[in-house]
Amino acid sequence: MSSLFNSLACRFLARALGAGLLLAGFLSLPAQAERLRDIASIQGVRDNPLIGYGLMVGLDGSGDQTMQTPFTTQSLNNMLVQLGITMPAGASMQLKNVAAVMVTAVLPAFARPGQTIDITVSSMGNAKSLRGGTLLMTPLKGADGQVYALAQGNMVIGGVGASSAGSKVQVNQISSGRIPAGAIVERAVESPLAEDGSLVLELNTGDFGTAQQAVDAINRDFGAATAHAIDARVIQIRVPGGPQERVSFLSRIQNIEVTPAQVGARVVINARTGSVVMNQSVRINDCAVAHGSLSVVINTEPVVSQPNALAGGTTVAAQRSQIEINQGSGALQILRGGASLADVIKGLNALGANPQDLVSILQAMKSVGALRAELEII
Repeated sequence: MSSLFNSLACRFLARALGAGLLLAGFLSLPAQAERLRDIASIQGVRDNPLIGYGLMVGLDGSGDQTMQTPFTTQSLNNMLVQLGITMPAGASMQLKNVAAVMVTAVLPAFARPGQTIDITVSSMGNAKSLRGGTLLMTPLKGADGQVYALAQGNMVIGGVGASSAGSKVQVNQISSGRIPAGAIVERAVESPLAEDGSLVLELNTGDFGTAQQAVDAINRDFGAATAHAIDARVIQIRVPGGPQERVSFLSRIQNIEVTPAQVGARVVINARTGSVVMNQSVRINDCAVAHGSLSVVINTEPVVSQPNALAGGTTVAAQRSQIEINQGSGALQILRGGASLADVIKGLNALGANPQDLVSILQAMKSVGALRAELEII
């Protein structure tokens, strides 16, 4: 009886260990799912850009040249008048320590009065440097013309520059910089969140498969009819009534993991820099490619024709050109179709073409149907 019990116990233990190893194998697989917060955003929860015009003072002789930037002098006069200082009529100010600047910032969603935000200060005149300057109180306005923040503070720039007798040395950017916590929020932007009992979730990239997977994941966790897709990007979700319940509900919604649908094959070409980027879905069919380089060299030299002294002619200057055409060998090479991105890269590298030539080759392969990808030129 004891031996039978021990045998059953060993079998049970072996099965338990096998199940544990199988479960560990599944858990060790690389996760491809992403949280909804990473692939979607809530409609209405957004940042708002702010902009303002101000003056920066305390510059070490590197400010605007007021003769060439009259708006700097005008702004300074207006500020002095508001402070109770009246300049004599016809007085001209030759200032070197003042610069007119543009101040930009981003007001995050749900920001409340009293909070601080970072600002970026950029010279708009001909100031040589804003290093060590102090930004005077500058109202920051939104697209509606209302003031949402007040900016003021000292700016420290990491760059440095010097110039003398026409020579100039500069390290990094010295005509703009950031002031951390340089603005105080004065007005909040109302962001109504699911006041009518529903909210809209917008995917960063429109895809019907991803939208349906997100709807299925939400309904699986919160019950049927909680979410439904309106189109490939927009998902409407029914939310609880209380504010506290909404926050908890949205927190759980954003942490739901969804496996996005595979992105279609695409090759992106930057026509300005010659950069070529392709995703992992790109494939090619068998094709033959011949590519050669063609160069034309034109060398022009001046030639002076001087007649004999007794001929009575005149000296004439002419141009003599030599034209040379070089055509590289473009042997026909076969590119084998590949089942992975590595095979595609290996085949393209076999051509020995530089990135600029590769752009033309990819366009020709797309025309003959050998490139199974969408070709996008930016």
